[in-house]
Amino acid sequence: MLARSLSEIYENIRDYYVYEINEEVVGCGALHVVWEDLAEILALAVRPELSRKGIGTKLVSACLDDAKYFDMKEVFALTYVPDFFATLGFKVVDKNCLPRKIWSGCIRCSKFPDCSEIAVLKSINS
Repeated sequence: MLARSLSEIYENIRDYYVYEINEEVVGCGALHVVWEDLAEILALAVRPELSRKGIGTKLVSACLDDAKYFDMKEVFALTYVPDFFATLGFKVVDKNCLPRKIWSGCIRCSKFPDCSEIAVLKSINS
């Protein structure tokens, strides 16, 4: 997960969902609107010892519900675990089909342009 400054966290805090067990945060994920019809699921993380318990699926589902509410046409993620997203109906795509993301966010990343994350995309509200 990319490091975020405190100001970035506060600017985007409303994008985030957290999953708690016994009042302890064990997972998080966010839906960030990139453009009028495009949103990104980002910062999806679950404590490793709790993986494969449905927490990530619940977080992504909450993000997709928001995307539908805001009438997004597509939702994407950049991930190292494309198989997880495939189980939720996402398809692997070439990052070049996401120019708005590349120029709005990726260009500022320390991994740009040599990022090995895989882009996945899901069409919604069809």
